[in-house]
Order: sequence, then C-alpha cells, then structure tokens
Amino acid sequence: MPTLLITGANRGIGLELSKHYLAQGWQVHACCRKPNDANALNDLAKNYQDMLTIHALEVTNESQMGSLKETLHNKPVDMLINNAGVYALEASQFGKTDDKAWDEAVAVNLIAPMKMMEHFVENISISGKKIIASMSSKMGSMDDNGSGGAYAYRATKAALNAVMVSAAQDLRHLDITALILHPGWVRTDMGGPNGEISAEQSAKMLAEILDNCSIEDSGTFFDIDGSVISW
Repeated sequence: MPTLLITGANRGIGLELSKHYLAQGWQVHACCRKPNDANALNDLAKNYQDMLTIHALEVTNESQMGSLKETLHNKPVDMLINNAGVYALEASQFGKTDDKAWDEAVAVNLIAPMKMMEHFVENISISGKKIIASMSSKMGSMDDNGSGGAYAYRATKAALNAVMVSAAQDLRHLDITALILHPGWVRTDMGGPNGEISAEQSAKMLAEILDNCSIEDSGTFFDIDGSVISW
C-alpha cells in the first residue's frame, strides 16, 4: 500500500488530495495545525479508519516536525506533498511592507517545505515511488508576472521553485523525483470565490501529473494542465 504524507490537509486542495489518494487505496498521513478543529478530516477518518492518520503539525514548529519524524521512523513514504501555504496579504502592496507578514510567508512557504524534505528524505528514499512535490504558484513565475503586487507570496514561491530545483539535483542519486506544482486558480479560501476550478478538480488534475511523472521530470514546474511553466 503506497503512502502519502501531506501538509495543510484540513481544507481545500490538501483535503481533496487526501480524499483522492484514500479512494485509490493509499495510506495517508494528513497534517494540519489543529486536528481537533479539522472537522472534514475527522469525518473522513470515520470512513477510512485504518488508512487515514491525522497528525498535529504547524509547519513552522520544528519540534512537532521532529516528533512526526519519530512517529514515521523507518516507514516508507512514497509521496510527500508540501501543500501548506500562506498568501501574506499584509505584505502584498508596494509601500506597505509588513515585516511580520514577510517573516510568516518565508517561514511557511519556503523554509517549511525545505525542512520537511530534510526530515523525511530517508522515508522517501526507501519507498517505491519516491516523489516530493511542493505546491507553488504561477505567481512565483517572474516570466509570467504582468500585474505586480503580491510581493511576499510571489517572492517566496519563486524562492521555493529554486529550492525544489536544487533538491531535484541533490536527491537524484536517491532516485527521488522533486516536482513543482501550480494548482490552477482554485476556489478556496486563498484563491477566492471566482477561481476557475474547484479544489476537487484541481486535486484530480494534480494527481494525474503525480501519477505519471518520472525521474526525468525532476525539477520541472508543472502547470495544472501538465504543461511546463517558464519562470
């Protein structure tokens, strides 16, 4: 039974990806900040008692990350999806830089995915599929930036892309595939009500990319339709 480890799994794309892989027969380790308040995840667990495990993980809390590493010691993780992220609205406009919002964006969008890879690389290396995927955004593409704004979000996603490309090189000897994903403009709390696709649609399209990738794709920045984004 393949295993998924995913952050930010209590709502939106993370929740839908968890649902998708559970339906495909995967073991899912779903991480969120407050499991007791994750009603949708807890409802899901009632139907997948032996397949879904919910973990308390604030991705900026390295102590919690270390505890999860101990829990999963020597257990294969076929796929790690770094899904947790923040938009940092308070650090989106020129002339209104907010240091705390920037710090949070860097911690959640950039450093946390790096540390997740470092903590769980051994679990991934002993698995069958050996995939690490980080949820980026087309807004992290400098080539695609025609509207400006969203300073912290754009900057941290662009930096995340650079981190993932380096990881693709550094982990190639372990046959680990490191991917960068754009989930589309999704109707979520972050994407807003005018998004082009639902979280369920995004999850299914992302899963198609993940299910068909190979080591040759490592370091690639994929759009939701499977095309490659220049950045």
